[in-house]
Amino acid sequence: MMLDVNHVYKTFHPGTINERRALAGVDLHLEEGDFVTVIGGNGAGKSTLLNAVAGVWPVDGGSIVIDGNDITGLPDYKRAPFIGRVFQDPMMGTAPDMQLEENLALAYRRGKKLGLRWHINREERDMYRERLRELNLGLEDRLTTKVGLLSGGQRQAVTLLIDEHTAALDPATAAKVLELSDCIVQENGLTTMMITHNMKDAIRHGNRLIMMNKGEIIFDCRGEEKAKLTVEDLLEKFAQISGSTLDNDR
Repeated sequence: MMLDVNHVYKTFHPGTINERRALAGVDLHLEEGDFVTVIGGNGAGKSTLLNAVAGVWPVDGGSIVIDGNDITGLPDYKRAPFIGRVFQDPMMGTAPDMQLEENLALAYRRGKKLGLRWHINREERDMYRERLRELNLGLEDRLTTKVGLLSGGQRQAVTLLIDEHTAALDPATAAKVLELSDCIVQENGLTTMMITHNMKDAIRHGNRLIMMNKGEIIFDCRGEEKAKLTVEDLLEKFAQISGSTLDNDR
């Protein structure tokens, strides 16, 4: 999947005292299989960019194109065949009153034509059990448990745009979720954007890193250049380009 964000603008509360320009003509091209980490200070436009691609709200100008399909005017539910998302809040992105296997079936059948019958066959159930076993969280034996009864870490592990998806988790669970994210992205060749406040995570994961400030992309690196980056490098680059300082992780 290739993603093109073409000169996209977004302003909240226009014409009021609370007017805030969140995206200022952002241009971004993701090749198929790119795994891009996105960093920047609070209000830099990271989540706004992610939400614009996901269709949470309409943009004021510009276009968003996936594999040649202009999805700019499509609502979020019509983008389901193209886009998956993992949220900051582990309580979002799952249906708490449905069983674990039912949530997995919803995700597995995403973008497919659905009928009125709800049936999970043995082959499908065995697949869910095998994938859950890889998490080492004991979830493979809890397929009929309602997701609302699972811990936040367990829910997050079963939920790709990725919006600070480890923000609410303890360090050990966060590391596990990031490891799982890497595996899923690599195994499926997914084109991925991951927002994070943690610079070490931004450097460690993905093949490309972009830095945002005041609704613009101010730094973009990949490959060997990214592999050689340090937290100190990022702090220095942000200070040089923006004229201010950037905190590492909230």
